[in-house]
Amino acid sequence: MAHIELTQDNFKREVLDGGKPVVVDFWAPWCGPCRMLGPVIDELADEYDGRVMVAKLNTDENPGVAAALGISGIPTVMFFKDGRLVDRSVGAVPKSELRMRVERMLRG
Repeated sequence: MAHIELTQDNFKREVLDGGKPVVVDFWAPWCGPCRMLGPVIDELADEYDGRVMVAKLNTDENPGVAAALGISGIPTVMFFKDGRLVDRSVGAVPKSELRMRVERMLRG
């Protein structure tokens, strides 16, 4: 399963009220590191299908969500469990790093 696209309209419903652990990639089309991280996010979506929702939010199109969460640099990946932010990663990090954070979120 591929990632889902988040917007200001569905962020609260899908992430904060959804009940499932969520990994959100905050990105923008002009961001080179974001484009490098994109395929890794899609791979995580496939690997954790059914256990974790993986989503992307374009910060250019949805600046209010990014501002509300204090995102100052992209790519930023945030990890939510039970509607609460439990971890974050900033920059283009290796897949192994993101996988470790997902596993920690699932255990915690």
